[in-house]
Amino acid sequence: MPTFTALTTLTGARAAEALGAAMEVLHPEPTGVGVFEMEDGSGLWEVGGYFTEPPDVAGLALLAAAHGAQDFAVSQLPETDWVAHVRRELAPVEAGRFFVYGSHDADKVPQGRAALLIEAAMAFGTGHHGTTLGCLRALDRLLDQGVHARRAVDIGCGTAVLAMAAALVWPEPVLASDIDTVAVEVAEANLRANGLMDRVRCVEAAGFDHPLLAQSAPYDLIFANILKGPLVALAPDMAAHAAPGGHAILSGILNEQADEVIAVYARNGYNLVDRAAIVDWTTLTLRRAG
Repeated sequence: MPTFTALTTLTGARAAEALGAAMEVLHPEPTGVGVFEMEDGSGLWEVGGYFTEPPDVAGLALLAAAHGAQDFAVSQLPETDWVAHVRRELAPVEAGRFFVYGSHDADKVPQGRAALLIEAAMAFGTGHHGTTLGCLRALDRLLDQGVHARRAVDIGCGTAVLAMAAALVWPEPVLASDIDTVAVEVAEANLRANGLMDRVRCVEAAGFDHPLLAQSAPYDLIFANILKGPLVALAPDMAAHAAPGGHAILSGILNEQADEVIAVYARNGYNLVDRAAIVDWTTLTLRRAG
């Protein structure tokens, strides 16, 4: 089945959300509409729709004009088995003692490694993205320094790869949360695939806003691989839920945003331990004063 995309950009969250809502009632209807803030500091938002038949180009032009957006770029995507393609392209990821692989590479798992099975269909959090890889490397460095987090939590867990990594190296149970229902379902599927359902508990929550997360604090280690905006907003809560001397591993931060995030967390009682960049993305390791 062919897939068509229609993409445009415009300024302002409210205008972008209004345009996205208007696209939902187009005929033919899109199978999905996405509204995203671009991460290049331009202030622009991208609005896109996916269609299984050619979209109404004239209708898209009218919507763009009415909402002050650029003209839509309409394209037809080639018919591709994307999961098979990803399986061919994504090699296992090695991050110190951690080894992240898909089932098609099960025969490549080295002895003595902390191995995590994440299928190629799980788009974000396979370990290949610079943010996830950076967090795994940061955790590996803490382990080399003798850190033992008896209470760990993964905020905005996605596939739960970071929570599972912690559960593989420490005996205590680990918590994970995500604001998105589908992400929680994906995380739980990964826990089952890795035999970690009794080691990691995943809940649906925005930040720390869940009774289980609140009652389990303070944490010796908090992962938050999200984006700069939510990280900045979470800084006071992060500090409030951290144990004195506890660590935080933060990512989803563009390199040019790192100094601002460090400054915000410094004002909330965190000291920088390490920063590492992988291509465009920075991972920060911080320690709560105490």
